[in-house]
Parts: sequence; C-alpha cells; structure tokens
Amino acid sequence: MSNLTRWNPINEFEDLMNRYNRMFGLSRAGGEGKDLFNRSDWAPAVDIKETDQAFTIEAELPGMERKDVKVSVHEGVLSIEGERKHEEESKDKKLHRIERFYGSFVRRFTLPDNVNEDSVKASFKDGLLTLTLQKSEPKEPKAIEVDIE
Repeated sequence: MSNLTRWNPINEFEDLMNRYNRMFGLSRAGGEGKDLFNRSDWAPAVDIKETDQAFTIEAELPGMERKDVKVSVHEGVLSIEGERKHEEESKDKKLHRIERFYGSFVRRFTLPDNVNEDSVKASFKDGLLTLTLQKSEPKEPKAIEVDIE
C-alpha cells in the first residue's frame, strides 16, 4: 500500500526560485546586506543531544575549515555562523552540476536556563563542529522577606 502525498505547487515554485537564486548568486532576501533578519543561503544540519551533565550540538559542515566558522553566545542565544565558498570555474575545469549549498549561514539556538554560558567548548574535525554546553546547578527560588513600614 502506498502513501498519498498532497501536491503543493507553491512549495515547488519556491524551491525552483531558491535554486535559481543560488545558481546566479542572488540572496533570497533580494539584496547583499547581512541584516540580522535576512534568511541564510543555507543552514547546516544539526543534532542536539542531552546528558545529565551537558548538552551537545553537532553541526555538519562538510568542505569547510575551522576559520570559516564563528560560534558566539550572547544573552542566552548560541549562534553558529559561517560561509562555504563557491568553487570558481577555471580554464581547465568546467562546472556541470551544482547541488551542494554555498554561501553564508546562521543557526541560532535559545539556551535553556540551566546552561552555563561560560562553559561552551567547541571542536572541529572532519567537517563536524561539536559544541559542548555544561549544565549549571538549578537556581533555587529564593524567598525574600520584605519589611513592612
């Protein structure tokens, strides 16, 4: 027995436009600006795992080097940013088909309250960025007695 999938022509049209824009080096937002709210050219796949002691985020960044990636934490938000450079055509090499994603990307994750932001450790090996975020001790609610005048 086969599953039926509803055809959505709008999704196919958006996919076609995104491929067209990537092929000609155009950004999806219509400009070259690096505005915070612009959509990235692509987004790496990530796995997020949790143990009793820490969270681990693994991001697939094949073909990239450590210098092409920036990781930062600001006000409870972890950001992974970078850019995968497009290979240029040369006289002795002609590109026939481009299916991999190129350009800049940004992935942002809101950290839970029980993460120690100062504990973030990063490693990069064989195109895999691994971030380890240690958990902090849960903050106990503290009752404050107020003097009545």
